Amino acid sequence: MQSVKGVGPATTAALISELPELGQLKAKQISSLVGVAPMNRESGQSRGKRMICGGRATVRSALYMAAIVAMRHNPVIRTCHERLVAAGKPKKVTIVACMRKLLIILNAMVRTGRPWKEKAATAQNDAEADIVPPRGQLA
Repeated sequence: MQSVKGVGPATTAALISELPELGQLKAKQISSLVGVAPMNRESGQSRGKRMICGGRATVRSALYMAAIVAMRHNPVIRTCHERLVAAGKPKKVTIVACMRKLLIILNAMVRTGRPWKEKAATAQNDAEADIVPPRGQLA
């Protein structure tokens, strides 16, 4: 997990100890479990803002710091953050969205057992990312 820029030993320890379900659940399920999934506050004609609630506070606080660092040093998370800021979203909303994105990336990494590959994450297609060799070439 520490191969992802922004995730250090403290975040890794918090995720391993407080979130044993990591790698076993789908993206929506894991983000709801941690408490970074947006929840609607609507009833009838009443429309409210979406907000995060519940979940595991220790994991959420560890992800917060990891997301802050990743927004500066991880190109995938930085691109997500810049896109949301350009759309006019509030800073806290963009941070929580980056936390959720980082959690989903880590969940997928644990599930597949693969380390973070920056080239693969920022590539436009699989041939660029060296995941699938170009046609006519064998790996």
